[in-house]
Amino acid sequence: MAWTWRFEAADGTEVEPSVPPEEFPTQGDAESWIGEVWKELAAGGADQVTLFEDDTRVYGPMSLAAADPEPAAESEPAAEPEPGPAPEES
Repeated sequence: MAWTWRFEAADGTEVEPSVPPEEFPTQGDAESWIGEVWKELAAGGADQVTLFEDDTRVYGPMSLAAADPEPAAESEPAAEPEPGPAPEES
């Protein structure tokens, strides 16, 4: 069994990957590899990928677009600490 990725444009057409593709012995190896090179693939023109085990589609298409970062929270002034009990005099 071989695990491979199909590299696609947003419309699902196959594109040539910017990183040489490999065949992997396990699904975990294939997923680790895509986790290491997805940014390079996206920069090279692949919008999404689909994972295959031999000729069987396992899952996908999976987008290579970076997730939008969380919007920055409005900065609020720090609250003044509440005064504690007065120190006891000795």
